[in-house]
Amino acid sequence: MNDDIANIDLSLDPPTTVGLLTTFICNQFESKGFKDAVLGVSGGVDSALGVALLANALGPDHVTGLAMPAKQSDPQSLRDARLVASTFGIKLIEQPIGGLISNFFGREKNIDRVRIGNAAARFRMIRLFDYSQKHRALVIGTSNKTELLLGYGTWFGDLASAINPLGDLYKTQVWDLADWLGVPEEVVYKAPTADLWKGQTDEGELGFTYAEVDRLLSLLVDRDYSIDSLRELGFKPAFIKRVLDMIARSQFKRSLPTIPKLSMKTVGIDFHFAREWAGRPQ
Repeated sequence: MNDDIANIDLSLDPPTTVGLLTTFICNQFESKGFKDAVLGVSGGVDSALGVALLANALGPDHVTGLAMPAKQSDPQSLRDARLVASTFGIKLIEQPIGGLISNFFGREKNIDRVRIGNAAARFRMIRLFDYSQKHRALVIGTSNKTELLLGYGTWFGDLASAINPLGDLYKTQVWDLADWLGVPEEVVYKAPTADLWKGQTDEGELGFTYAEVDRLLSLLVDRDYSIDSLRELGFKPAFIKRVLDMIARSQFKRSLPTIPKLSMKTVGIDFHFAREWAGRPQ
């Protein structure tokens, strides 16, 4: 990585950022009429930051985490989930999903590990939304901006939620904010992994580091740099192309289901409740 790329600044002002996210969380809960939150706690830094922000905004008594290991999950992940819960004083419920996955695939042979990972992510979200229905707790997402832009998540699995406080934080910013909020170091600094199979790491699967791609994405997405400008900074053309392709291929994951327009006002196209009906006489 050359000096021009390495010097791209993604630093945040932690007190200001936490203040903005706290206000966001409180406003969302008030507007939606909820007092309690539920989220999956994987033992990774993203869900740990979600726990820290929610405990700060709502109070730990209003936050429940579900730890949902699969058969292929690293036992250390569950230990880290317990550590995060105890650090921030939230309730943690352990609900293994290995049996659900086994029953789902039944006697089918030679199931590829991506299908197993997708099933695990969707069963976890079923658990979370079932808890939400039973206990009236809002489901909180913990996918960061890097993952959302690259499509690195399971559609209607870990990408599903009611609100996502982490959605405008790049992965490197998640690390910084988690460290500032007191997430245990062993959680913040361990290799990021979706825990899909033994030895799996996010960066190993992606083929590049979060530090590299966050710098590229911040210029490409937030500052509208041209491809030529990115090349002049020292980003390799193949890397730029791969990231652009990932963003394009995963656009469907960032959108509501596509609806054909047949009427005067179509949901998701030109009817938006807050804009259309806000302030109408009751």
